[in-house]
Amino acid sequence: MSTIFSKIVSGDIPAYKIAENDHFLAFLDINPLAKGHTLVIPKKEVDYIFDLDDKEYQELFLFAKKVAKSIKKCIQCEKVGVAVVGLEVAHAHIHLVPINGIYDIDFSKPKLKLSENEFSMIAERIASKVE
Repeated sequence: MSTIFSKIVSGDIPAYKIAENDHFLAFLDINPLAKGHTLVIPKKEVDYIFDLDDKEYQELFLFAKKVAKSIKKCIQCEKVGVAVVGLEVAHAHIHLVPINGIYDIDFSKPKLKLSENEFSMIAERIASKVE
């Protein structure tokens, strides 16, 4: 079964990519809670994050850490919040959300509506700072 995230990995669906290596991909969430809300995924299709083997799990979080540091440099926020919910798409993923308060990462809140241009500019800015 191929998820929407696997289709992004394969290039069948476009995405505002932030960072990528052989095993992981980070891209902007198209229904963001905040500007810079990014999803970090393993390229390998695994439904449940805790089903990743230990090495993949550690590498996924180290990759996410690099992306989060870049988000923090580019988006005005107190911190970059981390959430792993795992119910909305059957492909392991980490949400990195710029936050200024605890309730900024409430997924029941209305999502931002950004233009393609805004998404592109945000993605380029964050991608340029990933080390």
